[in-house]
Amino acid sequence: MNAHLDLNRLAGGAHHDPHSILGAHPGPKGVTVRALRPLAQKVQLVLDDQVHDMEHVAYGVFEVTLPGLDKVPDYRFRVSYAGAEPYEMTDPYRHWPTLGEVDLHLIGEGRHERLWEVLGARIMRHEDTDGVAFSVWAPNARGVRVIGDFNHWDGSGHPMRSLGSSGVWELFVPGLGEGERYKFSVLGADSVWRAKADPMARRTEVPPATASVVDASYHEWQDAEWMRHRDGRVAVQEPMSVYEVHLGSWRPGLSYRDLATQLVDYVVDMGFTHVELMPVAEHPFGGSWGYQVTSYYAPTSRFGTPDEFRHLVDSLHRAGIGVLVDWVPAHFPKDEWALARFDGTPLYEHGDPHRGEHPDWGTYVFDFGRREVRNFLVANALYWLREFHIDGLRVDAVASMLYLDYSRREGEWTPNQYGGRENLDAVEFLKEMNAVVYRDQPGIVTIAEESTAWPGVSRPAHLGGLGFGFKWNMGWMHDSLAYLAHEPVFRQYHHHQMTFSLMYAYSENFVLPLSHDEVVHGKGSLLGKMPGDEWQRFANLRALFAYMWAHPGKQLLFMGGEFGQGSEWSETRGLDWWMLDFDLHRGVQRLVRDLNRVYRETPALWTQDVSPDGFRWIDADDAQGNALSFLRLAPDGSAVACVVNFSGSPHDDYRLGLPWGGAWEEVLNTDAYEYAGSGVGNFGSVEAVEESWHGQPYSARLRVPPLGAVWLRHAGERVEDPAGEAAAALTAAAAVVEEVAEEVLAEETAVGDVPPPDAEPAASETVAESVASETVAEPVASEVVAKSAVPETVAVTGGGEGVIVEALAATPEASAGPAVPETVSRPDSGR
Repeated sequence: MNAHLDLNRLAGGAHHDPHSILGAHPGPKGVTVRALRPLAQKVQLVLDDQVHDMEHVAYGVFEVTLPGLDKVPDYRFRVSYAGAEPYEMTDPYRHWPTLGEVDLHLIGEGRHERLWEVLGARIMRHEDTDGVAFSVWAPNARGVRVIGDFNHWDGSGHPMRSLGSSGVWELFVPGLGEGERYKFSVLGADSVWRAKADPMARRTEVPPATASVVDASYHEWQDAEWMRHRDGRVAVQEPMSVYEVHLGSWRPGLSYRDLATQLVDYVVDMGFTHVELMPVAEHPFGGSWGYQVTSYYAPTSRFGTPDEFRHLVDSLHRAGIGVLVDWVPAHFPKDEWALARFDGTPLYEHGDPHRGEHPDWGTYVFDFGRREVRNFLVANALYWLREFHIDGLRVDAVASMLYLDYSRREGEWTPNQYGGRENLDAVEFLKEMNAVVYRDQPGIVTIAEESTAWPGVSRPAHLGGLGFGFKWNMGWMHDSLAYLAHEPVFRQYHHHQMTFSLMYAYSENFVLPLSHDEVVHGKGSLLGKMPGDEWQRFANLRALFAYMWAHPGKQLLFMGGEFGQGSEWSETRGLDWWMLDFDLHRGVQRLVRDLNRVYRETPALWTQDVSPDGFRWIDADDAQGNALSFLRLAPDGSAVACVVNFSGSPHDDYRLGLPWGGAWEEVLNTDAYEYAGSGVGNFGSVEAVEESWHGQPYSARLRVPPLGAVWLRHAGERVEDPAGEAAAALTAAAAVVEEVAEEVLAEETAVGDVPPPDAEPAASETVAESVASETVAEPVASEVVAKSAVPETVAVTGGGEGVIVEALAATPEASAGPAVPETVSRPDSGR
């Protein structure tokens, strides 16, 4: 052989291009063929009916020259090892690369949106040969081999080639197929060999085993109708009642196929519109609940194959249920065999420990500034939406991504280039991810678990937001549970906790979550958080659910909550289904089923969740009575009145202001006997008469049960305010607000520079006009806004400074009912 052939590097696995040595090479003396078969006693080349012995050159390299040939023939190797029968194999090194120049360019640019189609293990027919193409990104590796069952986990005979500056290593192995277990053996930049699972593996072994598995999909989707309608959906204007599920503990022992029957039937019976699955991507430690992912492209094999997971999603869609999945792009575990230090260097993780490690979770943080890493994650989001027909991604731990100082003390973080604490790379990644998935898969949703006051989380990226469709309303959840933790006698002092959420309800598109996070780590169950005796605890829980379903925003409930699970959730055991033998638990379950039914059939509860036009307070100030009442409105003017009594005694002869006269149907009462309540109610309906109350032209007397909620829906033709008194009062109030706003603006202008006559309106003027128009707008023909909707004090912000505009009520009638909160301001806290 020629001296330039570096057989030593080849045999040691550190040659960047083994194909330049191995395989067939035409030359002036014919075609020279070389094979790498370490420890083989004999290697022969089989050509047609002829067998040619190959000479062992060195380090397991065998060679033969076929004279008289000017092109590469179709040949095979016959290999003999000591004590074993000879076997024949096709040469892996006779093939051209399976990745093209365009693919490599897009990978290098970080713009390959279908990354799973070119990296990983792909079953294919290449150059008239069936086999598996292996490819992996490891730019700093000195060498990469593919190992698996097919070579007895000894990769010395299967080194891969580096495809230029892309950092991709590739090898096509003929004869392999579905079900082959494999890994990549990576010689790192630190000269250490590591056996690594494929980052792009589409299937894995069942944990605790860690090998990747070659997979092919044969599933034939039957949800064409669902997918066709999904393209045109606008999630903010549709019902969304989400059932959050941990697949392993919902009913332990069920496979994906079992769940496709049992879970689907249960969710349909309960009336939820969506399920949200806690992370299904493969993870080694069950106690992480899936939030420490090692194989981002593989559904966990604990419950079956990827096609069986497709069957579960397909079954949910055919039953009319949307599927959301928790997605974890914030961090990943440090397992030696997975992504960590993949090529001997910080590759997927940031190299700076101040940015690349999470102190709370003991995990690595992705390097969001590296284009190939962003590509890996963005493509992964698309992969779940395209390949598994997932309808939305709930992105976990967004706050930990946005802030460089998240959970870090002084000296443990480094600022960005502007000296700030915002992770600008993560911000750009989230914007890119959202832009790509919404463009590629119209009708899907992305939901941020974001617990801070970061602005514009659910605003489009082109308008300066992060681009999410929704954000979890953690403030509503914390305030509501804190309020309900108090005994009813003390709740009057914490009434603001139940009204504050409406101050910022339209600053984002919100989901109201009662998630798994609230029933773990010693927090107890939802039922366990409620005070009082057994009956009171169940009554409190039922009232909370009715308040939650009526509140602006979509809702999410963790499994077990729907029947009042008594114990704290644990992933190691199933839900306490046996509790349904008891009336109180069955009552909660019936209530949730009816809440979902009434919710879905009542557009007023979901069509305007993200618009102030969809909500009106009736009475927000009855702190002494621990009561709240409000209207939910649909674009057609239809409405639902919700009254919640969080006190321990009924409110008899309770007068409630209403916008229309006539019969109002009691469509839901949480104290009904069928919910194991005490039966305090209104015999199915109440009659609204022409007597103004709470700023409304009509009112009705009703009984509101203790620790209970009542929903009322107008039963007949709506009769509007004949005298027009409400409209006149609102018009007068609007004039007062406008006049005072102009005076304040004049004072501001006098202090500062005087704008030219054609200047744009000042920020304070614009906000004042906005508040006046939104808060005291004249009623449309289909509805009458509460006379007391104009607060006595309205705080508006302009130019970063608070401007207080005091507006007195315009008419005596405006104070006929209790006033609304005295101060209205935009929240600047984490809520």
